[in-house]
Amino acid sequence: MLVLGIETSCDETAAAVVRREADGRASILSNVVRSQLDEHRAYGGVVPEIAARAHVDLLDHLVDQALREAGVRLAEVDAVAATAGPGLIGGLLVGVMTGKALAFAAGKPFLAINHLEGHALTPRLTDGIGFPYLLLLVTGGHTQLVAVHGLGRYERLGTTVDDAVGEAFDKVAKLLGLGYPGGPALERAATQGDPHRFALPRPMSGRPNCDFSFSGLKTAVRIEAERLVPLSEQDVADLCAGFQAAVVDVIRDRTRRALELFAGAIDPNVPLRLVVAGGVAANGSIRAALEELAFETGAALVAPPLRLCGDNAAMIAFAGAERLAAGETGGMETKARARWPLSDMGAAA
Repeated sequence: MLVLGIETSCDETAAAVVRREADGRASILSNVVRSQLDEHRAYGGVVPEIAARAHVDLLDHLVDQALREAGVRLAEVDAVAATAGPGLIGGLLVGVMTGKALAFAAGKPFLAINHLEGHALTPRLTDGIGFPYLLLLVTGGHTQLVAVHGLGRYERLGTTVDDAVGEAFDKVAKLLGLGYPGGPALERAATQGDPHRFALPRPMSGRPNCDFSFSGLKTAVRIEAERLVPLSEQDVADLCAGFQAAVVDVIRDRTRRALELFAGAIDPNVPLRLVVAGGVAANGSIRAALEELAFETGAALVAPPLRLCGDNAAMIAFAGAERLAAGETGGMETKARARWPLSDMGAAA
């Protein structure tokens, strides 16, 4: 089956066409992403109203480009899938209404897709892995450890009690004057720094649950920075390196605990798989730490290629194809929603 996917949940406008075979194998025929970094850079972060207007300006052209690159006409797709949440409501409305209009015009089903489910199912798109697996979801707005038992069957083992990890990266980068987007800038600066210079905390480490906390770590960086004002380039690099090292340690500790719980709950004959997804999964230090953890615990690590770590429409199209294959027929009555936890998802009809 062929599915056209649309993604407009934040500051990337994206459209893609994905083909799913009857045996579950999938291929990306096109995946067009237009970032809005230039539009938001002057403000140091995403401005919802500007993002929504940019989606309106860009989306029709990107859908046309995705169809042309895939070599298919709208009439040839089997369904249209669009992100309906969670995210910025203005952008979600643009994507959902465009998706519904295209589906209605073509006489095809419309599938409202949970953005987090798109990330959760990405390893099935890229690597064709089976259920179950443990998902570490690390994005600008979400940090979760989720046991993925099947399509629509998601058990949250841990989450952040305050800032998401991507949000913490961006806020620390802004505090240190590194500009926007902050995460990649902080990672680059950290390569020139000493991660041991500052004694920064490792919040939640060693706890019996799998939750995260990054607000206190962010505050600790601010206190150190204020103590050193004016900051030299080396001060900034050392703070970045120390912050990133602390984040990596926390993620390693929390994920190790989740792997212990997950391994004890699944059939011992089922391979132990750890999946990392989301924009922060592009961070090289985090990936390296997870590779070490997977080796130590005997788990197989699956990480999507960098181009599929961030927001994209290929994962939305594939999630739509998975649900269509499972018997879901979609519906025009579905509304966009700013909040839509994975735990509220259900298996396809």
